[in-house]
Amino acid sequence: MNGFLTDDNLMPLLFGGAMLCTALILVFMLIAAMTGDQKRFRRRLQRIGQGLSAAEAPANAGPSLRRETADSSIEGLDKLIKRFLPQPAKLRDRLAATGRKISLGEYLLASLFVGIASFGLLAFFSGLPPLVCGLLAITMSFGLPHFVVGHMVNRRRNRFILLLPEAIDLIVRGLRSGLPITESIRVVGQEIPDPVGTEFRHIIEAFSVGLTLEQALWAASNRIGVSEFRFFVISLSVQQETGGNLTETLDNLGSILRRRKQMKLKIRALTGEARASAGILAALPFFTFAAMMGTSPAYASVLLNTRAGHILLVAGFLLMSTGIGIMIRMTKFEI
Repeated sequence: MNGFLTDDNLMPLLFGGAMLCTALILVFMLIAAMTGDQKRFRRRLQRIGQGLSAAEAPANAGPSLRRETADSSIEGLDKLIKRFLPQPAKLRDRLAATGRKISLGEYLLASLFVGIASFGLLAFFSGLPPLVCGLLAITMSFGLPHFVVGHMVNRRRNRFILLLPEAIDLIVRGLRSGLPITESIRVVGQEIPDPVGTEFRHIIEAFSVGLTLEQALWAASNRIGVSEFRFFVISLSVQQETGGNLTETLDNLGSILRRRKQMKLKIRALTGEARASAGILAALPFFTFAAMMGTSPAYASVLLNTRAGHILLVAGFLLMSTGIGIMIRMTKFEI
């Protein structure tokens, strides 16, 4: 027994046990959620069969008027999120900025599955030590979902910025024809494609349920996180407080946004060489290592099979990431 639990196989057993426990916990929470739904369904059928009215039903049987804040359809996972996850509101806002209905529970489960799959693939195919595989799997579980969500958010924001001047022009035409600002915003929600149309429809819905127009606009601005739309909200807020010609103000704002867009495209064209250099420098070490593995595998495998090689790989990856990050940062300008 003592010979079986050596340093070489202790870490794989620990990671395997952790993966098994995680899978069992997920299965248990899923079964508990399904069982809870069945129990509620049976209680509801029993009340209907007994002919109970709404007043005679138990106090906790009816629908709640409180806002639903469930982060997962699995009750156990929802309780864990609310109890242990720090600052869940920021992550909810970031997921909402993607424009898709991604719950916090789905995001965390996807992160967990990415980590488990990454550890399994690295353990079976890379030949790296279990500790290194575990650290890389943890990095992948946090980094890959964060990168995917960030890409979705940026793509939606770029699409929003592209269509916003057209939406402002439509509002200006509506104001010149005699429509109030709320009706002009409603027309934008109906005529402009997503994501601009979706966000303007949300503004009208919030205005219809009792919020002021300024409150609905600022809520949309915080949700979208685009400076161009924040200019639009500030223009409307200032006009409501001080008065003035709103049509002329929005017309000037549309012209400014178009000039900002032209300037961004010009900067992107001028910095294309630096971005291409960063991409080539990022891909070159991987292609070089693949060529060395194909021509001289015994020479290149030293990096994978020795402790000094692992240290050099980690150090090289950190240094290369830092250099590429600096180059990318140098090509970004705030307008």
